[in-house]
Amino acid sequence: MNILVLDDEKEIADLVEVYLKNENYNVYKFYTSQEAVECINTVKLDLAILDVMIKDKDGFEICKLIREKGFKFPIIMLTAKIEDNDKIKGLTLGADDYITKPFNPLEVIARVKSHIRRYTKYNDKNDERSIYINGLEILREKHKCMLYGKEIEFTPIEFEILLYLAINRSKVISSEELFEKVWKEKYLDNNNTVMVHVRRIREKLKEDTKNPKFIKTIWGVGYKLE
Repeated sequence: MNILVLDDEKEIADLVEVYLKNENYNVYKFYTSQEAVECINTVKLDLAILDVMIKDKDGFEICKLIREKGFKFPIIMLTAKIEDNDKIKGLTLGADDYITKPFNPLEVIARVKSHIRRYTKYNDKNDERSIYINGLEILREKHKCMLYGKEIEFTPIEFEILLYLAINRSKVISSEELFEKVWKEKYLDNNNTVMVHVRRIREKLKEDTKNPKFIKTIWGVGYKLE
């Protein structure tokens, strides 16, 4: 497993590197954002640990860059202070977790293992019991959905819609297919039914209606979960 560590406080970066290497991870450690960006462009990474307050490109910019390039690996932000606005900003840009300085290195290791385990399951097509997509975790057998560690209450129909989109993630699913697979009835111009349920799911996921993070509308075609 390849892990990127970016922090301009050398003592912290070195400490995190030691603990990660003790767990047999391959560590790509950098003190500047420019070096980190070069690594992101050339190395297949499994996780990134980014300091928020770093010179040149800060952690938010690096996080945004990673997601814009289409990389799905988990991102953990390191920050000297945590404020709701900063946290929301980071999560909106695609971060998966936050760790506040000073921290216990063992906590970092625990978080890393947790996120890599979820990411590995997400990429394992043979294991669909738990699906993890950018902070959204769908537990099939337990019929539960977690968003950034907090359970979201869905109705059975809402859950089945989200689950079907997740299983077929990155594919565009028509309203007809979605209705027949979830309701198990013949589709008879029930687009409004599907549309209303998708809207409720988005509301519960606190989606930005103009630029939803999870469920995308492909106009005239259907829906896609990214």
